[in-house]
Amino acid sequence: MIPEDLRYTAEHEWLAPAEAGAFKVGITHFAQDSLGDIVFVQLPEVGTTVGAGDSLGEVESTKSVSEIYAPVSGEVVAVNSALADAPELLNSDPYGEGWLVQLKVADAAAVDALLDAAAYRELTEAS
Repeated sequence: MIPEDLRYTAEHEWLAPAEAGAFKVGITHFAQDSLGDIVFVQLPEVGTTVGAGDSLGEVESTKSVSEIYAPVSGEVVAVNSALADAPELLNSDPYGEGWLVQLKVADAAAVDALLDAAAYRELTEAS
């Protein structure tokens, strides 16, 4: 359940190439499974600049409210507006329709520094 072609953070976010040098960001299956039923998502405005580790918003579930962190520095160039009406997409399709934002990455090398699928698998199996 960990796609091989994505990059991951220890905070359970994923990053995937999108169009025009941007990268989609989402939360992993592990994260959504830990959160339970997601009922609300708060995302930043398009044009927001974030640093790696900065808050990108919040995910509220029936269990708790959790921060979402930027895996790399960049500018938010798109947000998944479908989540406003259907936050449960994070549960049902975390690697597809449940993406959160698209970032235009400031430093492409920072993407390569994130965890690969094998390293992320090791991290989650240790949890």
